[in-house]
Amino acid sequence: MKILVAVKRVVDYAVKVRVRPDRTAVDTASVKMSMNPFCEIAVEEALRLREAGAASEVVAATVGPAQAADTLRTALAMGADRAFHVLHDPDPARPLLPLAVAKILRALALQENPGLVILGKQAIDDDCNQTGQMLAALLNWPQGTFASKVVIDKDKRKATVEREVDGGTETISLDLPAVITTDLRLNQPRYATLPNIMKAKSKVIKKVTPADLNVDIRSDMEVVQVDEPPKRKAGVILSSVDELLDRLKNEARVL
Repeated sequence: MKILVAVKRVVDYAVKVRVRPDRTAVDTASVKMSMNPFCEIAVEEALRLREAGAASEVVAATVGPAQAADTLRTALAMGADRAFHVLHDPDPARPLLPLAVAKILRALALQENPGLVILGKQAIDDDCNQTGQMLAALLNWPQGTFASKVVIDKDKRKATVEREVDGGTETISLDLPAVITTDLRLNQPRYATLPNIMKAKSKVIKKVTPADLNVDIRSDMEVVQVDEPPKRKAGVILSSVDELLDRLKNEARVL
């Protein structure tokens, strides 16, 4: 069985995000970029399933500019076998929407015919949490979102997914092929070792465009302006419970 894993290049989680002076987009110039943390978990899970004998090949895929190849090299250094790079130069005013990404992944899935597609549940830049669900709908495949545990039965062609819900955990059984999105507690991603980083340089990254896949990625949404959130006011220390209740009632008006 083949596993297709989608990864995304985002601003590193440790970087303080700033808005451009013209307020058209987030400033990414000279900013450290890295693989989306949820995507790292997706790659790690695919590799663990391959190591357990549930899969024979792990294929990584990303959509983005030429620099996004670094993210694919990270996935290859972690252990993925090969990769697809769908070239797309981002336009801050017309961002690539989750539906467009889902259409691209659908085209790759139909081309590669994987038994399983694994994605991070969301990206830390836009927090959309939509691509996996849309991909499953476009492919008409079953889906297991927010997975905290995945077990594959090769003989029965089924995946058992333990997923996190508001009331606790839910266990579902999916017929393969299926789409799974990963949550934080699924695993701890491995670090790429130096020998594997060197090996990744010789692994194949196939470059294609959305046009090659017959996918229209035109966006119907336009970003008019990007603003930083208002700065939080300094906290105050109150002298008594009565003063707290008075503030909540007369200033915050929540009582």
